Amino acid sequence: MDQTPSDDSNRINDDVRTGPTASRLARVVVATVVTGLSLVALLNIIETAQGPRAVVLALVAMSGLLSLQLFFLTDRARRLPGSARLGLLVAQSLLGFLPFLVFGQSWVGMPGFVAGSFLLMLAPPRSVVAFAATVFGTLVIQSAMTTEVLLVAYTTVSTVLTGLIVYGLSQMSILVRELHATRTELARLAVIRERLRFSRDLHDLLGYSLSAVTLKSELTRRLMVRNPTRALAELDDILGISRQALADVRQLASGYRDMSLGDEARSARSVLAAADIQVRMEIDHPALPQAVSTVLATVLREGITNLLRHSRARNCEVLVTEQGGRVLLTIANDGADQGPGLPSEHGGSGLRNLSDRAGALGGRLVTCCSPDGWFRLRAELPVSLPAALEAPAQLAS
Repeated sequence: MDQTPSDDSNRINDDVRTGPTASRLARVVVATVVTGLSLVALLNIIETAQGPRAVVLALVAMSGLLSLQLFFLTDRARRLPGSARLGLLVAQSLLGFLPFLVFGQSWVGMPGFVAGSFLLMLAPPRSVVAFAATVFGTLVIQSAMTTEVLLVAYTTVSTVLTGLIVYGLSQMSILVRELHATRTELARLAVIRERLRFSRDLHDLLGYSLSAVTLKSELTRRLMVRNPTRALAELDDILGISRQALADVRQLASGYRDMSLGDEARSARSVLAAADIQVRMEIDHPALPQAVSTVLATVLREGITNLLRHSRARNCEVLVTEQGGRVLLTIANDGADQGPGLPSEHGGSGLRNLSDRAGALGGRLVTCCSPDGWFRLRAELPVSLPAALEAPAQLAS
């Protein structure tokens, strides 16, 4: 099944809708781990039976320390100036080390949070130096409280691991939020891209149809008295063009739109004849991939639309030939009002859109005015497309 541009937009939008859930889950994981590590220290304090006051004091210190830790996960904390960051880190350091004076070894697990915060909030090399200083401070304090080498080593390693765990989980939460923000931006760009695609396709579709309807309506009004039979025939053509425009808009809204170069050539001949423009049309090409035919048909439609809108042409040539495995479409008219050799801007965004489409299929679009007053629009596309371009070609058309 071919994938339309709207499919990409829907997929990105689905990812964006799951983004807030993933971001909240990451924060919950970090908060759970941090709280769990804190409970270990609290249980140690309760186990040592230091009394209710000690437990309350421990809860207050832990609440302040953990509140700062969770605040450091927010975008607001990362936008703080350096002095404010440093002040909060000093406050957390005091909450991480001063309780040693009251709780002794029961508090040994808490400096790890301070170490993780230094890694999170400071840029290298200051973060590494502060992390090492925190670990060394824990080592010195533990050595002063006990002579057991294994216990000192265990506490030191535990502080290192706690700091790294806090830092790693915090970074995970931050990266999840950044990923969500990136997906949101991609979704916004996808919507803009889809709107641009739709507006350009609508321009390509309706610009020609409305110009043809206007031209044939003016012709019908002049023929109503002189040649009623011809006027009725022109009204039938107007009805057919209107119906085709409606069908094209419906196809565009559904995301699929194929056009026939042969049908567009016949329609162009009819419209140019109604405008009293002499037409020389030669169509000679092998079987073309649908994507190539659609792009060439769109180029022909846009070229004729620009001719009717912007030129004073009395003669027009439409040539389609095949040379060396490439199909060439040339639209020329004698109504150019630009200087020799200057590229035309008559088509506005329409010609830029066509140039992008031709380029997507390995082709190109060239416009110029010659000294004899003829404006030429040439599209060159490959007769066959590589397999790798088949799917992108479907989207480009």
